[in-house]
Amino acid sequence: MSDLSGSAIQWFPGHMTKTLRLMEKEIKNVDLVLVLLDARIPHSSQNPEIERICRTKPRLYLLNKADLADPAVTRRWQSALTGEETACIALSSKKAGAAGAVKPQIDKALAPLLARRKEKGMQGARTRIMLVGIPNVGKSTFINNFAKAKLAKAADKPGVTRGKQWISLPGYELLDMPGVLWKKFEDPTIATNLAFIGSIKDDLLDMEEIAMRLLEQVKLLYPERLAERYKLKPEQLEKQEYELLGEIAKNRGMRISGGEVDLERAAIMVVDEFRGCKLGPVSLERPEDFSSAPASQEGNE
Repeated sequence: MSDLSGSAIQWFPGHMTKTLRLMEKEIKNVDLVLVLLDARIPHSSQNPEIERICRTKPRLYLLNKADLADPAVTRRWQSALTGEETACIALSSKKAGAAGAVKPQIDKALAPLLARRKEKGMQGARTRIMLVGIPNVGKSTFINNFAKAKLAKAADKPGVTRGKQWISLPGYELLDMPGVLWKKFEDPTIATNLAFIGSIKDDLLDMEEIAMRLLEQVKLLYPERLAERYKLKPEQLEKQEYELLGEIAKNRGMRISGGEVDLERAAIMVVDEFRGCKLGPVSLERPEDFSSAPASQEGNE
């Protein structure tokens, strides 16, 4: 298979450069940063540029789409992402009331600040929060859940939010920033993981290549799920990714004229079914696989 490096998968339009500049300008005006990560790939969905800009502020990591991830692995990520200046909770923003667990964590993280405000008679002052993340991580859905109102446009594709917006909520001022990737993916695994979850537009990708990479990952971590979903016999499951995709197409009756298997159709189906949790809750990254803090890419190089 070809090397999916930053030059092969790239999506960094002009508005992303503008977003990073806005973050650098606005970071001094906020009390805390909410960092939305995808619970299936917490390391790959952690933008090092965002981490650099926000490192001076308390950060609350939100492992979103936790219903799509392996619960046991998610619990380990929560421990790994919790530190002196950081906390981490898992949630599924599409579930009503799920974001309610975030507010107590915000108050806990900002307890010293809130205490100082109380001493100065400023306890009514609103907490200013910046919400950041990569494209398609579910920020708009989270905002609507957090606010208990439809304030942001949500869609299952990257690039919906294009400009910053301040949202006033009881006790909070929330600054929503557009999803932003980084300019170059040093590690091709990060690029492919982002492609799996839809953070890079599908029309920029070779979907057969992406599907084969995904099958390689899932076969390594959850082979029984793969076999069950696609009715694969042991000898079929043992095949390499290109042939395995062909076996899946064959089992699903996906053929083109002349009787050949329709690999393109099968590839799109495999990726869509992963995103839709048809393979069950799947986590593609484990915290113990990274020797350094998940905020950097060093542990996966």
